[in-house]
Amino acid sequence: MSFSAETAFELLSRAYAQERLAHAYLLAGPRGSGKRQLAVNLARLVTESDAGLDHPDVHTAEPESKSRRLRIEQTRALEKELQMRSLMGKRKVAIIFEADRMTAEAANGFLKTLEEPPNHSLLLLTSDQPESLPETILSRCITVPLSRDGVEELTGPQRELLDGVAAVFRERERGIPVVYRLVRIFSGLLQQARDRITEVNEAELKGEESHYRQTTESDWLDDREEHYKALTESHYVRERSLLSETLVAWWADVLRQQQGAGGLDLLDYAEQTGHLARTLSPHEALKRLAALEAMRENFGRNIKEDLAIETAFLRAFAE
Repeated sequence: MSFSAETAFELLSRAYAQERLAHAYLLAGPRGSGKRQLAVNLARLVTESDAGLDHPDVHTAEPESKSRRLRIEQTRALEKELQMRSLMGKRKVAIIFEADRMTAEAANGFLKTLEEPPNHSLLLLTSDQPESLPETILSRCITVPLSRDGVEELTGPQRELLDGVAAVFRERERGIPVVYRLVRIFSGLLQQARDRITEVNEAELKGEESHYRQTTESDWLDDREEHYKALTESHYVRERSLLSETLVAWWADVLRQQQGAGGLDLLDYAEQTGHLARTLSPHEALKRLAALEAMRENFGRNIKEDLAIETAFLRAFAE
């Protein structure tokens, strides 16, 4: 059974009032379920302050590196802050956002804090892929399963990509040619996104050029060209991340259906992911999910984009 974020907060508030609040909770649910806001509200509750994440006794960690991993240096810093005396005399709170992004080293290192939490502390972990967390972490937290507050509308490119994925699994034989057809769809959507973003930003730059040419003699044009170049790349990376996350959501839904969990990310494709949940083992589904996670990490490294895509797709979608 899953709860709305509002209902979960009411139940946990009642436990806090009765001094029955546990020391560690995993707030688990799909995108749009309100995990982050629930963590903020709980921090406000136990610190008895509206400051939320800005409160001096509230400490957080979340993925920051290019690979979007949460490293042991971050969890160690969190543990050190928890060992300090509360500045306001209330509870200390540690929040790990996207806890499933912890490296194995970070997860293992944080176990001691979960096993022996500092006095008067509350540990909160959030995750939309709790099945990716080690069992040692899961067993030391009380999981609060959250349902999505509302269904996020898929974009046209997301639907085109997911229709391509569904088509792959309708094939009787999923050889390399079938997978490369999906690679072409994904790469084509990325190119369309880049072309669209470039066109918009070039039009913006041209508009600025005609306006400012008569008002300045400085090297403003070079500065603005650099600005729009960086802006184009930033927007492109965001579009690529959205499509990559869509593929991750596909396999996350397969895992959720294998475990009988609700709160699917891709409700319109529940039949297709449900079929895979019945035909693949959890180990196989996790392996395919890991291939796409590795692709997202490789995007942040000095690895050619097309090579990262091809490698990941062969591991995630071939037989």
